[in-house]
Amino acid sequence: MRGRAPAARLGLLLALGWAVAATAQPASPPAPVYGYQVVRAYPHDPQAFTEGLFYQDGLLYEATGLEGRSDIRKVRLETGKVLMRRPLAPAYFGEGIVAWKGRLFELTWRSQLGFIYDQASFQPKGTFRYPGEGWALTRDARRLIMSDGTAELRFLDPETLAETGRIAVSCRAGFVQNLNELEWVKGEVWANLWQTNLIARIDPVSGKVLGWIDLTGLLRGPHGPVDVLNGIAYDPVRNRIFVTGKLWPRLYEIRLVPKPAGQRGAAPDC
Repeated sequence: MRGRAPAARLGLLLALGWAVAATAQPASPPAPVYGYQVVRAYPHDPQAFTEGLFYQDGLLYEATGLEGRSDIRKVRLETGKVLMRRPLAPAYFGEGIVAWKGRLFELTWRSQLGFIYDQASFQPKGTFRYPGEGWALTRDARRLIMSDGTAELRFLDPETLAETGRIAVSCRAGFVQNLNELEWVKGEVWANLWQTNLIARIDPVSGKVLGWIDLTGLLRGPHGPVDVLNGIAYDPVRNRIFVTGKLWPRLYEIRLVPKPAGQRGAAPDC
């Protein structure tokens, strides 16, 4: 997931360059594909290895990764200024974050350990455990939703952090692997597909991919050692979508634009 893909993970990727493991599915129309228009670009810390992102009450909350560099942050959207920061112990690789009733939950990659903070002060409030890897978190009105790098999304009770169920994410070509950073947008789960320029729009009940967002070309020009697209935040009050990536110098507000049939770009035909 994190900087460069291990050989075992690369073996999961198909020759088309997107992470869908071939599994026969009943014939159905391909999911629609959306491009984008940039509404506005904002500064983003080019040292931030973005793993988690959400927008709430006028501020961005961001979690960064890499051992010895992981932290959680409150960030002013307009300037990119970090208003509050709490580093993780060097042993931990920070992952996704989500807020629930004044608490902030954070995953770690392979430690099977999550951290709980007071959202206002970032003071530690506890820890929780989960099996397997931790990649990303979002929430709906009653559950936390977690990705672990596979084709599955887990549902967690926000009070006990116990797992309450899972769904497998799929399209007509098969199961969609490498689900990464998550965001809840108008009743859908949006997920970055790791090492691609794609976001999958997912039905949280069936797990079916409802559409693809192709962000190819969003980051242009000589920007130094940037990594992959990773980071989705949604402002439900003003209906704004924000995206960024690991080590990206910009965070973008975008507007979705439907692509004509037959112009799928990088999106898989599923």
